[in-house]
Amino acid sequence: MKRREFVAASVAAGLGALAAGQSVDAAEGDDRQVLELQYYSVASQEKLAALEDVLAKAFVPAWNRLGIEPVGVFLPTDDTLGLYVLLPHPNVQSVLDTPAALLADAAFVEAAKPALTDPQKDPLYQRIESSLLLAFKGCPKVECPTSVEGRVFQLRIYESHNLQKHFKKVEMFNDGGELRIFRECGMNPVFFGQAIIGGKLPNLTYMLGFDSEEAQKEGWKKFLAHPDWQTLKNDPQYAETVSNITNILLKPSKASQI
Repeated sequence: MKRREFVAASVAAGLGALAAGQSVDAAEGDDRQVLELQYYSVASQEKLAALEDVLAKAFVPAWNRLGIEPVGVFLPTDDTLGLYVLLPHPNVQSVLDTPAALLADAAFVEAAKPALTDPQKDPLYQRIESSLLLAFKGCPKVECPTSVEGRVFQLRIYESHNLQKHFKKVEMFNDGGELRIFRECGMNPVFFGQAIIGGKLPNLTYMLGFDSEEAQKEGWKKFLAHPDWQTLKNDPQYAETVSNITNILLKPSKASQI
């Protein structure tokens, strides 16, 4: 089986698994983006700085030329040696076509030499881990909730112990009103997505943007006290929908458009 056929089959299988639990509305005319969330691990601060530089000068402009925008590039606030890249694709075909399209872009190949000609014994980055997400109907496209200096972003992954509970949690955000409550409390999304392919499945993954860490703390304080949340969290139909939560605080890289 050719690589592209294998990847396409894998994506189809992932969408099929989601559809087995509930429709994902991935029909003709659906404007929800397919989100690629990448994590690059590096060996040193020097490598991290060099990676940021080549992302800003080569990768982000090339992704934009392919219609992938805005591109988010984020650094953990705890100085972990790595960074996250968010690529909002218009569809799955864009995910499949992008790697080859980059290498067919002469301007990209020239600007990206530090990432394309690095020696095996001294690579620019160690590895890339990726997740593929289908955007929620309540947040169909990537948003840029803040552009102020000092802004922070919160990346959260909600794992469920089975597919049915996963879909109930997605429903809780979309139809139950949890996403609406987030917005009312100043917890504005960058994205919300159902994981199609990646680790910790089944899960939903989302990112929120705040003007500051203080605004982030205040937003959660308002949310936890919101009367609609008090009602929603005690609704028995949404019991045991989340089995584990990953929480990561991020700051924008100089390469980020978000």
